[in-house]
Amino acid sequence: MTQDAPGGPTTRNDEEQDAPTRPEARLDKAVRAAEQALIEFEIALETFRVEVENFSRLHHQKLGPMYARLDELDAQIAEARAAATGDPEDLRKAQEARAMVMPMPGVDELFHEWMDSDGLSPEAAAMLTDQPVRAPKRVRPSEEARKLYRELARKAHPDLAQDETERARRDEFITRVNAAYGLGDVERLRELAEEWSAGPVPPEQQLSESEELYARLEWLSQRKELLTAVAKELEESAIGAMLRMAPEDPDRLLEEIAEQLLAQVAEREAELSGLVQ
Repeated sequence: MTQDAPGGPTTRNDEEQDAPTRPEARLDKAVRAAEQALIEFEIALETFRVEVENFSRLHHQKLGPMYARLDELDAQIAEARAAATGDPEDLRKAQEARAMVMPMPGVDELFHEWMDSDGLSPEAAAMLTDQPVRAPKRVRPSEEARKLYRELARKAHPDLAQDETERARRDEFITRVNAAYGLGDVERLRELAEEWSAGPVPPEQQLSESEELYARLEWLSQRKELLTAVAKELEESAIGAMLRMAPEDPDRLLEEIAEQLLAQVAEREAELSGLVQ
């Protein structure tokens, strides 16, 4: 008499469960996992890009006038030294220092809120004299904005669509989501979330053929390489490096740099005073 295996008799369902998964199914699962990983990476990259742009704006608004003041003092010091010595080399250095502070095309547009006909706006002058100064507008996205952005990106990301019409619709929608996120506009992000929920239901995805899945994986790999290069460029930029120094409190980092610049301004002013006496 034949005995069953210790685990009991083998059934047809057991055999079906033990059957190897079709290659296309495994590939489809790999593609979906790669797509989700790419979406998460793009969300993190977009968040960091917005933080870099906003921190750069705050950096220019808060510290730009101080850098301009240091350049002006350096020019005045070089000119005073050249006037005292008459040395050709000192004269050349004075000319170079003055050229550093000459207006350049586009600068007025960058600092139109900080520069006036006299060189500095009241806000910039107040900053250099320790008087109260109007804080620049804070545009760093709030935690709620980040949450809304993540949810929208996960739901509406173009990589989740294989139909070209649906992909185009998602591209246009995500462009508007990115714009609202860049402004930290929570109300607009809420409106976009409602719009997406009320919009057409995306068609269910059909299982792709293996050739199409392999092509999709290749595209995802190329996209990841491109985004990795963008992320590296952001991280290695001057502003990106500064953000990595104080990711939790970048505003405090700006205050510390401002204190250092103010000390340098005081040193230059004392040096200039000694030369012109």
